[in-house]
Amino acid sequence: MEAAAHTMEDLIRRMTPVAAPPEQQAQVAALSRALEGMVHQPKRRAPKCQLVGPKGETIALPESVFYVLERVAEVLARGDSITVVPVGREVTTQQAADLLNVSRQYLVRLLDEGRIAFRKTGKHRRLRIEDVLEFKDKRDKDRRAGLRELSQMTQEFGGYDSELK
Repeated sequence: MEAAAHTMEDLIRRMTPVAAPPEQQAQVAALSRALEGMVHQPKRRAPKCQLVGPKGETIALPESVFYVLERVAEVLARGDSITVVPVGREVTTQQAADLLNVSRQYLVRLLDEGRIAFRKTGKHRRLRIEDVLEFKDKRDKDRRAGLRELSQMTQEFGGYDSELK
C-alpha cells in the first residue's frame, strides 16, 4: 500500500492527472457528499474543520483549503481525473503537452506557430501555466462552437438517414 501511495504522490507532484482508483471510488463519493452537505447549509461559509493525522494529531483546516478539497472530491467522485497546478508556475513542454492531452511534438509545433507564449532557458522551452490553461480554454470553446455548428448544419440538411444502406 505504501508503494502505491508514493506512486500517487509522485503523479500529483509531476502534475499528472490523477483519478481515484476504483476501490476508493465509493469513499471519494461519500466524502464529496459530506463536504457538499457542510457547505450548503444556510450560513454558506465553510465549517470549522480539522484534519486528523494518523497518530491523532489535529490541525485546523483553513476555509480556502476546505473549498479546494470540496472541489477535488466532487471531481474525483464523478470519476474524472484532476491535476493540481500552482498558478504562476512555469512548466516544461512535456508537462504542458500532458495538461493539453497532446503529444510533445504537436505542442512544440503550436509554440513554433506562436499560438502559445513561451520563453527559452538555454535550449529548453518553458511555458507559463496561465498561458497553457488559456490556450486550453480557448481550444475547448472553439471545439464546442464547431460541434454546435456541425450539429445545426446536420439538422438543417435533414440529419442522418434512418435506414442503413
